Amino acid sequence: MEDREIKEFKEKYREIMLKYLEHQDEEILYSCERLTREAMENRVSPEEVVNLHRSILEEYDADLPEYVSSSFDVLLEMMVGYGLAHMEHLSLRTEQIALRREIAQAEDMQKTMMKSDIPMVKGLEVGAVSVPMRQMSGDFYSFTNEGENKISVTLADVIGKGIPAAFSMSMLKYAADNYGGDAKTPSEMLQNLNAVAETNIADNMFITMFYGLYDTAHHLFEFASAGHEVGLYFSAKTRQFTDLYARGLPLGIDRSATYRAFEKEVEPDDMIFIMSDGVTETRTAEGFIEREDLIAVFKERIDLPPQRLVKEVYDHLCKVQDYELRDDFTLICLKRV
Repeated sequence: MEDREIKEFKEKYREIMLKYLEHQDEEILYSCERLTREAMENRVSPEEVVNLHRSILEEYDADLPEYVSSSFDVLLEMMVGYGLAHMEHLSLRTEQIALRREIAQAEDMQKTMMKSDIPMVKGLEVGAVSVPMRQMSGDFYSFTNEGENKISVTLADVIGKGIPAAFSMSMLKYAADNYGGDAKTPSEMLQNLNAVAETNIADNMFITMFYGLYDTAHHLFEFASAGHEVGLYFSAKTRQFTDLYARGLPLGIDRSATYRAFEKEVEPDDMIFIMSDGVTETRTAEGFIEREDLIAVFKERIDLPPQRLVKEVYDHLCKVQDYELRDDFTLICLKRV
């Protein structure tokens, strides 16, 4: 026995067709769009519509020419293949909706896991902005109190995209949280995390990381890099920018890799900028932004408070890319006050 919805659909189709055959009024055809949606919702196949159409036509004209009736056989064969493809499309659409729902849930979980509050530290102002290119980010940053008078700043970037990269980053953040808390040197921290990454992430994926330790009592910044983007240091006295250069293999390539730490004395009003390649590889119509041009963007806003500064830099670089990020964007600013 046919479902009530199917019977109703057939009656509506018959009514539309017979009215149109009598009057040829285009107003009647406008109701077909709504009826098409009903057919899709009730999973009425195209070949069923063809058979229904033929039966109504034969009912309407008992002397229907044989060639017209026979022509429906060709149309029916065409619609059988079309119908199978249509049903496959509906199935894929249902799966896609379910997948989007699962990705949204994973996105919410990642945001909760990766959340890092901006620290309130005497003698230090902090600004940070982090925007994913897709739903899930391959960047992560964090701030951690490392014993008395010390705070760590971490910025990492998975070389890879999508869900695998996001899960790898979540794993690394969990490891970093477990290793942190006792003022490990930047060299020790990166070596520990390198061992974790080398064991736990796929061979075709690796992670760059910048790790710094700021001593708020002596205003000394120790830092090391695992293949990460070179940071910037702004001297308030000279009004000049210099690179916070540090070398090291990305995490996950060589378990025996070592990482050299560097030190920088921070003077009043000096600033430290740490960033991911979503900042340094901003792409305009002319190509990738040059480092001098990037520094000019910072310099124009250097007298702003750190949080407003990083937000305005993001807004500007987003605008020059026609508001289409090519990579995850993370920018951190530390200012001694």
